[in-house]
Amino acid sequence: MHRHTPWLGAFSLAALMSISSGASAQLALSANDGKAVLIDGVTSVPANPTADTVTVIDLNARPPKVVAELQAPASVVGPPLSVAVSRDESFALVTGATKIDPADPKKTVPDDKLTVIDLKASPPKVAAQLQAGKGAAGVSINRAGTLALVANRAEGTVSVFSITGNTLTPVGKVHLGDAKSGPSHVAITPDGKSALVTRDGDNKISVLSIDGTKVEDTKREISAGLRPYGLGIHRTARLPSSPISDPAAAMRTPSA
Repeated sequence: MHRHTPWLGAFSLAALMSISSGASAQLALSANDGKAVLIDGVTSVPANPTADTVTVIDLNARPPKVVAELQAPASVVGPPLSVAVSRDESFALVTGATKIDPADPKKTVPDDKLTVIDLKASPPKVAAQLQAGKGAAGVSINRAGTLALVANRAEGTVSVFSITGNTLTPVGKVHLGDAKSGPSHVAITPDGKSALVTRDGDNKISVLSIDGTKVEDTKREISAGLRPYGLGIHRTARLPSSPISDPAAAMRTPSA
């Protein structure tokens, strides 16, 4: 039995991000991996892989309809967190965590691609492609639309990009100390002053501080359950300034 797994969760994530950010969701994006199939529980590269694509779906149409399908690096490593849509739905970001190994077409190796998609173009188009870090997986945009962070699973870092309009500029990386820590996703707090990074490799969550485009590891860590991967922060949550003794406190809604 052959089971293709390119669409896993990416559709619901893109729509949810627009809703949870306070905008009226109009578009959904699906990152589609053309180089992975699931055969008897094992992920492998098909004999004739198709190109990775990103599908843009108009949710206002009844029924929803595809308005564009663009070629862009994508991966089953990362969804549904590998797609981020700006609050005004003017652009979207899609990461590509893996690519076919140039030395062995039957295998994949980490990739570092971050694709910027112009959603205001008619039809939507790829505006730019940048390099994040090896194994680029979860990506988030702050509420102000001025900063994007990418968790790089294969090198233990978080890439930092400044945003002006829909133009991204790399400004550095945050090293989490261990290349095998496996950062999978990074979520930015609503006030834009902090971020949390899940570490699938060593069962921790790192706390980052944010000041403009300056992003640093605070060295504060939360002990999570086994292999934390996805992460969400409530729209009114604030991280305490003192070290976290109670992991749940970081996610509680402030009292009135």
